[in-house]
Amino acid sequence: MIVGVPREIKTAELRVALTPVGVRELVERGHTVLVEKEAGIGSSISDAEYEAQGARIVSHADDVYGEADLILKVKEPQPTEVDLLRPGQVLFAYLHLAAQPELAAALRKRDIVAIGYETVQLPDGSLPLLAPMSEIAGRMATQVGAYFLEAAQGGRGILLGGVAGVRPAKVVVLGAGMAGTNATLIAAGMQAEVSVLDVAVDKLRRIDSHNGGRVVTLSSNRVDLEEQIVTADLVVGTVLVPGASTPKLVTEDMVRTMKKGAVLVDVAIDQGGCFETSHETTHENPVYEKHGVIHYAVGNIPGAVPHTSTYALTNATLRYVLALADQGPRQAMVTHPELVHGINIVGDQVCHPAVAGSLGVDYVPPQEALSRN
Repeated sequence: MIVGVPREIKTAELRVALTPVGVRELVERGHTVLVEKEAGIGSSISDAEYEAQGARIVSHADDVYGEADLILKVKEPQPTEVDLLRPGQVLFAYLHLAAQPELAAALRKRDIVAIGYETVQLPDGSLPLLAPMSEIAGRMATQVGAYFLEAAQGGRGILLGGVAGVRPAKVVVLGAGMAGTNATLIAAGMQAEVSVLDVAVDKLRRIDSHNGGRVVTLSSNRVDLEEQIVTADLVVGTVLVPGASTPKLVTEDMVRTMKKGAVLVDVAIDQGGCFETSHETTHENPVYEKHGVIHYAVGNIPGAVPHTSTYALTNATLRYVLALADQGPRQAMVTHPELVHGINIVGDQVCHPAVAGSLGVDYVPPQEALSRN
């Protein structure tokens, strides 16, 4: 099989979908790997490093899409990339289609198999390909929140951990999954006052255990949420419903009650966001103010640390890349059943129930769609 790795073109996206180690693994199994020129440069990986492991460097994205059977990307294809996709190709990337109906409609016209990293799901409900980026995004959420709380950035001018004799900042984390757990880890480590809300008591119990009782855990409900929001200096939203649009937990009326100069960090923005006042921003223009509250809603937070993110991502994806290259999607679903949940689109069919529900279209099981294709 020919595997293609184009350079990412989304604004300020410097990650790359495959490392030289992954190239070596594929080449040793008899596959051809095409890497677009300077695809890895933002992650401190040179073309020479790819070539040393057997990749062929090509000059343009057209060359990658024109030859490859399997396209590996980090972020969803941009409009110019969608136009390059060919019938029969397999696309493996973060897609987040529930929040992007126009992209979903465009991909359905390309007669491809589109597999989303974010919906590959193990029997225990965990998301192995979303986990490493959630880990990074959660840690960065607290880091950037602390930065924008500084007065010079428009914030309240409060130090997250306070000092002797002065209260620390209050950090409220919505969601106790991978991103929320890591946001909590950093906030507690910086000695902030931290509260975490989630509907899953078992997740709250785990956070309580890991933090030695230094973090307040609350079963999420409207009353507690409103009480926490109004007193918060920093709110980190990490709520996730796999494949589906994120529920708007924090309403605009709640935002109006917040302290002036408080900060909201919406980690969930790539699935639509969990704050009613959120809209996606970029690393180049990461924040805006509404009702006196600073909103940070960058859709690719881990892209700010591309070296770390690239290696963390490819450590998780490589086993599935190898399976798809060796076996194709139909057989790879048999050897790796978790890939069934990853298949979002086959031809013009939507093959993930939550994605289909969010888009308002019929769901077709991936096995059925692949048998037709």
